[in-house]
Formats: sequence, C-alpha cells, structure tokens
Amino acid sequence: MIEDLEASVLLVDDEEDFLETLSARLETRGLKVNSVTSGADAVADVDGKEYDAIVVDLAMPGIDGIETLKRIKQKYPDMEIIMLTGQATVKKSIEAMKHGAGDLLEKPVDLKVLLEKIGEAKHKRMLVVQKKSQEEVKNILKSKSW
Repeated sequence: MIEDLEASVLLVDDEEDFLETLSARLETRGLKVNSVTSGADAVADVDGKEYDAIVVDLAMPGIDGIETLKRIKQKYPDMEIIMLTGQATVKKSIEAMKHGAGDLLEKPVDLKVLLEKIGEAKHKRMLVVQKKSQEEVKNILKSKSW
C-alpha cells in the first residue's frame, strides 16, 4: 500500500529544516506535499483545497498545534489531521484526540509509520466523500418525479 500511495498532504511545522527534509522524503515516495511554517498559514491554506491528510506539529509559536487542529476541524470537520510532537504527554494526546486528531506520532517520526497513517487518513477521507456522494444521489433521486 505504501509503495503506490498517491496522496495530497499539508505539513505544518515551525522548523523549516524539518519541513524541507520531510517534504522531500514524502515527495520521493510519490506524495504531493505543501508545507507551511505556522498554524495561521495552515488554517488559511486549507481553504478551497482537498488534502488527504494534514500533519501538524503540536508545539509551535503563535497558534499551536491544538488550536490549529480546532480551527481546521471547525471549518472542515471531515479533514484528517495527524499530530506530531517532540514532547508527547498523555494530557496533550488526549486533548488532540478530543478535538479530532486522527493520530499523534512522536518526533523523530518513523517514515514508514507516517506513510501508513497518511494512507489510513486518505482511506477514511475517501469513505466520507463516497458516503456524501451517495447521499447526494439519493436526495436527487427523491426530488425527481420520474
């Protein structure tokens, strides 16, 4: 599954070197990657875009990862978000999950695990889109008199 994973991903982290390295590693595996260095930029970037997964660092200056997660989920509740952290705590993990994070991974992130999580996020997102499409078709059929 990982070898043929074609996904669109947004990376959000204030560490530019980390972003560049992770972006390059994901792109060499066929993923389409956008990256931003702040929570505010992430919230603005998701407007009008369809990402299979958003990977957000928990600890960032300004709008931190939890607040970024909340704001994106408020606008796009079906968006799949994976949190990354260098300082994992049970409290922060629970808080992230309460606000809709799909997963929380520790830095340095194991690329294989991250790719698996992105694949899972894409699969979940595809199921949501499929379900919405089916509901739209049902509504259209109900509204027609033929």
